Amino acid sequence: MNTLRPIILSGGAGTRLWPLSREKYPKQLLPLINEDSLLQATVRRMDGLKGVQLSAPMIVCNEEYRFVIAEQLRIMDRKGSILLEPFGRNTAPALTLAALAALREGDDSILLVMPSDHVIMDVESFQAAVLAGMSQALDGRIVTFGITPDAPETGYGYIQSGELIEQGETACQIARFVEKPDLSTAQTYLDAGNYLWNSGLFMMRASVWLSAIGKCRPDILTACQAAWDQGSADGDFLRVDKKAFEQCPSDSIDYAVMERIARQESDLPGGVVIPLTAGWSDIGAWSSLWQVLPKDDAGNVAKGDVLLNDCKNTLAISESRLVTCVGIENVIVVETPDAILVVHKDKTQDVKLVVDMLKQQGRSEGKLHRKVFRPWGWYDGIDVGERFQVKRIVVKPGAALSLQMHHHRAEHWVVVRGTARVTRNKDVYLVSENESTYIPLGTSHRLENPGCVPLEMIEIQSGSYLGEDDIVRFEDIYGRKEH
Repeated sequence: MNTLRPIILSGGAGTRLWPLSREKYPKQLLPLINEDSLLQATVRRMDGLKGVQLSAPMIVCNEEYRFVIAEQLRIMDRKGSILLEPFGRNTAPALTLAALAALREGDDSILLVMPSDHVIMDVESFQAAVLAGMSQALDGRIVTFGITPDAPETGYGYIQSGELIEQGETACQIARFVEKPDLSTAQTYLDAGNYLWNSGLFMMRASVWLSAIGKCRPDILTACQAAWDQGSADGDFLRVDKKAFEQCPSDSIDYAVMERIARQESDLPGGVVIPLTAGWSDIGAWSSLWQVLPKDDAGNVAKGDVLLNDCKNTLAISESRLVTCVGIENVIVVETPDAILVVHKDKTQDVKLVVDMLKQQGRSEGKLHRKVFRPWGWYDGIDVGERFQVKRIVVKPGAALSLQMHHHRAEHWVVVRGTARVTRNKDVYLVSENESTYIPLGTSHRLENPGCVPLEMIEIQSGSYLGEDDIVRFEDIYGRKEH
């Protein structure tokens, strides 16, 4: 039986979906459609595929997302390897590293390359297209999937399909790739009937990709090979050498290889495109999310504590408080504990400009949510003022924060649920519910949860500087050096 290995690329920042999606917790980690995050839905997308031996997925991601992705896999009770990139270098190097990792296991399996932040509503149709692509990939071709367009979309690149590879099959030759068009050009593509949206989905053997990238971009292959050879394995985490990977050029799969295949350059594998009609969306903006979510009779979508009156074609999302909308049309309203977005549906692509402004002003709302996830659990910044900050902290059973010290702040800890084991200099003691302890400035300390239920506590910080970079780590079970 043929072996298929899902390769899930999880590198996007999703700035157009701010304020839900942020640099340190991007859209692929969010449950935007149902209870699953987009990444979890991507992992499940091959469930039930018949006639194929399915390997555990490999997720390629930035190193800072490693623990939250591992936790999302754990919640699903799924196994999988997580390949860590120290820097973002676009999709071609990411796939090259994944292919090297797949070959290390001695199995030149078919790789199914999927972005982690896309939505596919019709999984059955998607799996049928994957099975159609398997035979092409087994013959040594590189397969891409083109979305059958239903509108003159200007936000996507297009693939022009050529002649059928075989009668009775769906796979076509790739005539050319074209950039995002203007509206009139997009309409001509729609009318022509042989242009498909470029989905960013691919299939090929690992060895076929390495051969193609070696011929098209030998500099990328050389850098990735060096980074891989000098890397290491740490449980489910696969690490590449940081210095070697830093030398790797940045390029996409399309630019590095696929466009040259479409031009039928010599010594390259053949390329085919398979049409796909499966309720696909890249959720590239709030208007895209509105399109795929179920709506009421007036075209409205409401998520969370939302009341709508006399509204049409509106998306309203509330995370932490009541949101009411009256008499609005074609508007997006998104509330989070620390930010509110109101934008006309026609202007949702411009949300990224707001994120750029936040970065220019040095504001944290562009990078972090108020609730910040850590490998040991999470904390929520409840209140902040001059020389003080209050956090709600939850530590998972058996987890421990690093042994650390602060130069500029002291901390008071109040346990409200569970039991804490506290290290303060040389003293180690337990703090139970409704008890508290004090960590003076400059004192080495550690917080642990020795129990079997989550530890919940309130932390009150006081001092001249309260930034997260005021942490000196002495020991850390998660191998972190940064804050």
